[in-house]
Amino acid sequence: MDEKKINSELILNVEPSAVTIALIEDDKLVELHKESRESSFAVGNIYLGRVKKIMPGLNAAFVDIGCEKDAFVHYLDLGSQFGTFDIFLKKAISERKKTPVVQKKDYVEDLEKNGNVSEILKLGQEILVQITKEPISTKGARLTAEISIAGRNIVLIPFSDKVSVSQKIKSNEERVRLRQLIQSIKPKGFGAIIRTVATDKKVAELDSELKILVQRWEEVVNKVQKEKDVSLILEETSRTVSILRDIFNPNFENIHINDKEVFNEIRDYVSLIAPEKKNIVKYYDGVLPIFDNFRLTKQIKSSFGRMVSFKRSAYLIIEHTEAMHVIDVNSGIRAKADQAQEENALEVNLTAADEITRQLRLRDMGGIIAVDFIDLHESANRQQVYDRMWENMSTDRARHNILPLNKFGVMHITRQRVRPVMKVNIEETCPTCAGKGRTTPSILFTDELENKIDYLVNSQKIKKFTLFVHPYVYAFLNKGFFPLKNKWKFRYSLQCKVVPNQNLGFLEYKFLDKKKEEIELEE
Repeated sequence: MDEKKINSELILNVEPSAVTIALIEDDKLVELHKESRESSFAVGNIYLGRVKKIMPGLNAAFVDIGCEKDAFVHYLDLGSQFGTFDIFLKKAISERKKTPVVQKKDYVEDLEKNGNVSEILKLGQEILVQITKEPISTKGARLTAEISIAGRNIVLIPFSDKVSVSQKIKSNEERVRLRQLIQSIKPKGFGAIIRTVATDKKVAELDSELKILVQRWEEVVNKVQKEKDVSLILEETSRTVSILRDIFNPNFENIHINDKEVFNEIRDYVSLIAPEKKNIVKYYDGVLPIFDNFRLTKQIKSSFGRMVSFKRSAYLIIEHTEAMHVIDVNSGIRAKADQAQEENALEVNLTAADEITRQLRLRDMGGIIAVDFIDLHESANRQQVYDRMWENMSTDRARHNILPLNKFGVMHITRQRVRPVMKVNIEETCPTCAGKGRTTPSILFTDELENKIDYLVNSQKIKKFTLFVHPYVYAFLNKGFFPLKNKWKFRYSLQCKVVPNQNLGFLEYKFLDKKKEEIELEE
C-alpha cells in the first residue's frame, strides 16, 4: 500500500530582530522555529576554543569559546581521532604561513573509551570544537571535538577513512552502491556519512557536493591560521538554510518569504540542491502580514499555552519543568452516551496521540516527556495507543525512544534535546490600560485613531501610511455604504491602507510609513 503523500509548505516571516520559520503539512502547522538574527551560537558552528577548567570527577572539561557561559565537552565527545586533530591544530598554529599537511604517519591511535580527560587535555590548551547543543537555561553549550561538515546528502568527517550509510536506507543494493561510490570519489584523509536523501542520487551530484564540503574544511584551516585567540572559525549556514537542508523533500509545494534578501538566499540554495524545484520559492509582498495571509497566526495562538484543545472539547494540559515535560490528556465533555467508557477513552487517547506528536515537533520538546493518558483497562487498547504514537513519531527527525503505557496509563518518551523548547507567549496585555484593568470607553477608540491621523497629517506632514488594527476593528471601519475609513481618506486627503493584523490586541494599533517602518507617535 502506497504511503499517503504529504503536501508541505514553508512560510518565512522575516523581521528586523528575528526570523520565524513555519512548516505546514496538509495545511496544519507542525514545526515552528524562531531565530534571533543577532544569535551567534548555533548547532554546527566550529570554534577555536581554550580549555578553561578540567573536571576529573565528571571526566569532562569546560571550554571558553567566547560565550557568556563556558561550554562543556565530555571525554567521550573528544572523538576517537582527537589525537590526530590535536597534531593538525598545533601544526596549523605553528606554521601560519603555509597550509598544514597531516600525513598518515601523523595519525595516532584512537582514544581509549575508558580514558581520563585530565590525561588528554591541559589548562589553557587550544582545541577545535563544534557545537552539538545550544546553551539551554543555565547550562552552556555542549561541544564535540569530532568535527563534521554537513551537506544535504553527505556529512564530511576529516581524518577518517570510514564511510557510513544512513540506517534509514533499507535497500542493501543502494547501500552498497552509495558506499562504493563515495569511497571512489572522496579525497584521502576524509570519511563520510551518507544521508537518507542521497538515495538514488547520481555520482555527478554527490561529487559536486563533496567538493563544496572539502572547500569548507579548507576554509576552517585557513581561518585557524589567521586567528590568535578564541574565535568563531566556521559558521553553520544560516539557520533558515540549515533547516531547509534537513527537511527539504520532493513534496514541498511552496516556500513563501517576505524578505527579498532571504528570498534570494533560499532560491539560490534550492537552485543548487534541486534545480527543478527552484520555482517553488516565492517572494511574498502582500499587504496582510505573511502569517495572517496563510492563516498561521490563529494556529500559533491556539497551539501554544498550557491548555491545548484538539477535538470535540478534549484537551491537553502541558507543563514544562527544568528536567522534563508533563502532558495530561483530558476528555472534557465529549463522552458519547451510546459508547462504553473504554471505547470513549480509546478514541480520545488515539486522537490525543496525533496532537501530542504534533506538539513535540512544534515546541521542539526534548529530554523526558511523561504523558498521562486516560486509563485503559484492556492491554490490546493500550498497545493500540502505543502503536499509534510509534507510527506518528516515525517521521520525527529528532532521535527518540517510546516506552509502552504502564499500568497507570503513563507513557514515557525521551526525545533528543538540541536547543531550548520553543515558547510562544499567547497572552495579550491590554494596550490601553497596560494590564491595570481600567480603560477609556472603547466606543471612543475610533476618535482616538482619528486624532492620531490628524496628528500625522497636520503636524508630521505624513499622508501616505498603513494602519494596522485588530480584525474586529477593521470590520467596524469597513462597515456601511460609506465606511469610516473612507471618510478619513476624504477628510484628510490620505493615501492610507487599513490592514487587519491578528497579532494585535483588540484596541491596539500601529502606523507604518511607506518604507514599512513603524511611526513613533507621541502620547
